[in-house]
Amino acid sequence: MASPDLVTITDDNFQTEVLGSDVPVLVDFWATWCGPCRAIAPSIEELAKEYKGRVKIGKMDIDAHPGVPQKYSIMSIPTLILFKGGQVADQVIGAVPKNKLDAMIKKSL
Repeated sequence: MASPDLVTITDDNFQTEVLGSDVPVLVDFWATWCGPCRAIAPSIEELAKEYKGRVKIGKMDIDAHPGVPQKYSIMSIPTLILFKGGQVADQVIGAVPKNKLDAMIKKSL
């Protein structure tokens, strides 16, 4: 991950970084071999910079950390789930445009 504004989410830190977060968290479930995941990566990085301090945005490699994706029944990637107060608030599947993700985040603020 190129952006210092993105958080690396793992099976080990998911509880603390996502479920225990005081701010909404958008988690990008992705894999290195996934073309659509790479296609939306620049948008994810831009959103992380734009919402820094208000929303946490992180990426979770489903191959390196399969536990959480299995718990949330991630069947297709990219899947982006917005968590608020430790609960799933919204979810999108696929390489959606940045404005759709932006609208999803704004709804949670």
